Amino acid sequence: MRLRGKYTAHVAVLASAVGLSLAAWGATALVGSGEEAAPPGAAGGQQMPGQQQGGADRPAKPTVKVPEGIAHAAEAGGRAVNITIDDGPDPRWTPKMLDILKENDVKAVFCMVGPQAQRYPDLVKRVVAEGHRLCDHTMTHDTTMDRKPVAYQKTQILDAVKLIEDAADGAPVLYYRAPGGAFTPDSRRIAAAAGMRPLGWNVDTKDFERPGSDAIVRTVKNELSNGPTILFHDGGGDRSQSVTALREVLPWLKQQGRTFSFPVHTAPDAP
Repeated sequence: MRLRGKYTAHVAVLASAVGLSLAAWGATALVGSGEEAAPPGAAGGQQMPGQQQGGADRPAKPTVKVPEGIAHAAEAGGRAVNITIDDGPDPRWTPKMLDILKENDVKAVFCMVGPQAQRYPDLVKRVVAEGHRLCDHTMTHDTTMDRKPVAYQKTQILDAVKLIEDAADGAPVLYYRAPGGAFTPDSRRIAAAAGMRPLGWNVDTKDFERPGSDAIVRTVKNELSNGPTILFHDGGGDRSQSVTALREVLPWLKQQGRTFSFPVHTAPDAP
């Protein structure tokens, strides 16, 4: 039996309204009760495995759940190590570290301070173009943010990731590292909801204290048994010692039979 006239139009309008209601309900259900919805752009611009491409500017929230636990393990497992470099980008030191990494065919994670990324977008783009990964290191590198309100932590994390992504032309920021390791359950939750895995370290080279390049290298050799993730710095001051130490450490690691990887992103960390 065919429907005609006003009755047909009424049915069409009613069906459209029901469809819109169901779509709105579905979006609410996906966010979930008590969950932080990721802000626009929090998942990065290059479509990665487990991400849905969103609007013209940025992708949607990742479809693969990122654990809130702090990552230390290497994706490759075995004897692989992770090189991580904090506090940049810096126009003097970051290019030198990139050159050393390229000479040794090693990829690293660069944990960037938001305004620094905004100030030096060409360096951010070079980091991405050479196959390294990006990490959010907040807006102001506040090592006391674990004692600050949740709203403050959220602003520090999400404002920084936007600046880094903008500088990187939308490349994804896959990790979040709290300044000085000042993680909180809230900051880890906020980062994970935005597609960023909280990232720790096992070997603190203490290079930010400038103890001398020999001391930095010695720390790596002595503490490597602690785990695979090694912390260097390319920003926050004179990093000439860090550059010299990195140039020595990478070949030494290869001599020890070590390979190079990235920290786990969506997989659980090693127990």
